[in-house]
Amino acid sequence: MNSNKSNLRVAIGGIFQETSQFLTTQTNLDLWENTYIHKGPEVFQLFGTDCETAGILATCIKNNIQTVPLAVARCVSGGPNTDHCYQFLKNLLLSTLKEVYPVDGVLLSLHGSMTTISEDDPEGDILESVRQIVGPQVPVIATLDMHAHVTERMIQQANGLVAFSHYPHDDTFCTGKRAANLFLYSVQTNAKLTSAMAKVPVLVGGINGMTYGDAPMAKLTQYARQLEKTPPVLSASIFGVHPYNDLPDLGSGGLVITNNAPEDSRYLSTKLANEYWSLRYDLECEMKTVAEAIQIGKKINGGPVLLIDTADCTGGGASGDSVALLKEMLRIGVTDPSLLTVVDPEAVHFCSEAGIGKTVELLLGHKLDSRWGKPIEVEGTIERLIDGKFIYTGGLYGGTEASMGPSVVFRIGNLQVLIMSKPTYDWKCEQFEAAEMNIKSAKFIGVKNPMNFNFAYKKISKGALLVDTPGPTPASVKHLDYKRMKRPFFPLDRQIKDLKPTVLESINGNLNPK
Repeated sequence: MNSNKSNLRVAIGGIFQETSQFLTTQTNLDLWENTYIHKGPEVFQLFGTDCETAGILATCIKNNIQTVPLAVARCVSGGPNTDHCYQFLKNLLLSTLKEVYPVDGVLLSLHGSMTTISEDDPEGDILESVRQIVGPQVPVIATLDMHAHVTERMIQQANGLVAFSHYPHDDTFCTGKRAANLFLYSVQTNAKLTSAMAKVPVLVGGINGMTYGDAPMAKLTQYARQLEKTPPVLSASIFGVHPYNDLPDLGSGGLVITNNAPEDSRYLSTKLANEYWSLRYDLECEMKTVAEAIQIGKKINGGPVLLIDTADCTGGGASGDSVALLKEMLRIGVTDPSLLTVVDPEAVHFCSEAGIGKTVELLLGHKLDSRWGKPIEVEGTIERLIDGKFIYTGGLYGGTEASMGPSVVFRIGNLQVLIMSKPTYDWKCEQFEAAEMNIKSAKFIGVKNPMNFNFAYKKISKGALLVDTPGPTPASVKHLDYKRMKRPFFPLDRQIKDLKPTVLESINGNLNPK
């Protein structure tokens, strides 16, 4: 391998989605196309955005590395990908790699918790397929979401895995830089990357997983950053696994990469995993009924008061079609100005046909993933019709365009409901802003995200209350019906004795299980 950085050729690609196996819906190509699928030179459109690929590109350009774009695809979370969809994306990536080979390295942006109908570990499958093309000597390094399900195959096939360290995920660009710099270090010094991933059986939602202030995860990620300042550690990542897939070996913990120091990798990753285990009760959460939350919210002076409805989180895989919160607010008789959202393309079409200003009756919600509730009958006025396009202002998608599809602002008394055709990721308030809905004048806002509301409403929120609603992405997983995940695990099993973290290790991609 040529270690002269000015002569290095690096292939850049990625396939990024978080899925949930507790959905009845499936992900097809149209959902990917609604975000982006870039092939070849189109990948350079991501330069200047906030995603991992942009960080990789910027680092390569800064170091005079020739970048060879493969394909980069990103999609809002959803149900398992159809086999056709996955094979199309995988072939798009691999066929381009075959065309441009040989290369001196491969840098990929992956999530780590994607699933398909027939493949539980597509990221491991992608890494294995890339390895088959480039051989054992070419470094293959991937970025991951910090909620990745790190598998034995992923550890085996990659030279290095580098995760986001912030939640909310506002460090995606920096994570791309870290991965590219790890590659650059490995070729400049001929480093022997040794990795170890240690897991403990903890599955918790993201509501208490923030990485700022004195939160439990903040302490762990700060410790990981300190480890990186001490040789031989090159990278340290914390993983609180995405809990909405049902797989046999899910777990949370830490991954440590060193320069030819497997014992240090093993010891430090195990220490991180044990620290994660010690914080498990702090990472669980308590919820309130909608009625309790409304009662508390009414006593708070001013607004908005956020009603956190995590069970229908499109950023975690839910379809966004739940009206459980709306149904309860109507039952209680809430008359305060309030904003809510729902994905219901059928209702959007009906309203579009009726026209602005018309008062109509709708059968709303629970049409995409009907397992979690039934549509409700509502009467209201069609206030606004929009095309649904907007640009993300930061995070995973920062700087890229997205679309809710044709959408409707529908008023039921003082409750305004944004009815969308397609699910999108919630970062800040881009969707409400695109619909010209005034968040500052609302008393209550229904928020279908367990974490990013801390950014979106930081300056104006008067309170945030976690509500207990049905859905595939709840704040606590203790009521989900796991079939394949091995017992015991927290929080379903509170008394677990003689716990020893599971450790997976590799040296430059060669698996050494312990």
